[in-house]
Amino acid sequence: MVVTGFAVAGMDWKQSRFGPKNMEYGFLLSLLFFHLFLPYSSGKPSGVCVSQGGRFPPFKSEGNPPRKGPKDLTLCRVFRKKTCCDITHTHPALLSVRKLASTGEASQECLHLWELLECSICDPRVGTQPGPPLICASLCERIYEACSNAYFSVDVKTQILAPCGVNDFVCGRAAEWVSNGTDLCLAAGFRVKPSDIVHIASEETSCYGDKASLGSVTDSWKASQFELTRKGESLRMLDDFQQWAREMPFGERVSWAIGGMVLTAGLVFISKRKSHSHRQKLAAIKRTARKLEGRMVEPRASNAQE
Repeated sequence: MVVTGFAVAGMDWKQSRFGPKNMEYGFLLSLLFFHLFLPYSSGKPSGVCVSQGGRFPPFKSEGNPPRKGPKDLTLCRVFRKKTCCDITHTHPALLSVRKLASTGEASQECLHLWELLECSICDPRVGTQPGPPLICASLCERIYEACSNAYFSVDVKTQILAPCGVNDFVCGRAAEWVSNGTDLCLAAGFRVKPSDIVHIASEETSCYGDKASLGSVTDSWKASQFELTRKGESLRMLDDFQQWAREMPFGERVSWAIGGMVLTAGLVFISKRKSHSHRQKLAAIKRTARKLEGRMVEPRASNAQE
């Protein structure tokens, strides 16, 4: 359409039946269509939520800018401050991680990285680009290294590689299905950006798992934690975590960035669990003390009667 417009504009108006005035309108219309379709043809983020397609449910906020997510997000809460996704996206991700943890027999690192991958759908930078989510090849390789021995299966309907579930008849290790990280991400329903062009610093070419996206995770993590953490032990845990994150080389940040997914609830949960455990221990000590005290009182009472 753009080419047609410029071709018409480049013609001698005397040879065209449109005439000078109509030619001007035609040229303006061509420019209008050019600017309307350029963002979509180039893949540049439009700033509004764009459903990712493939295995990912459409965004309910389609056509609107990313906004604060609902309170019932079961996963990926680090992106709750600004996201296109809701529980229809995070619940399947949660089920995927649960399968990987149980029947998938995955290591802890594999679970963390797989969660990071599944939560890409909730990253606002991902949600405003045409999908499926574009993942950095370096992150895919890291996932493959950690998950090569975990069990996966291919969904009969979607032909998507996913963690093995209890109802799956054919399961095999990831290394038996694919031979590298790029193939793993592709088989799981994602797009992959080759490592040799990741260094280009542009939103148009950015991929999930690069320095910019991990920085976004960090910022979201800090913001959410300041709201969720309490005084005392939780705050000290947060300070220690942030100090650890600042000192960690970028090459290792993928390992802690995952923490933001479960740790948004995770650090608070750990703190509550420790507090609960501490209270249980104190209660047990008190019960034991009362029992011992009762046993000591009994001999004294019998001696007094004698």
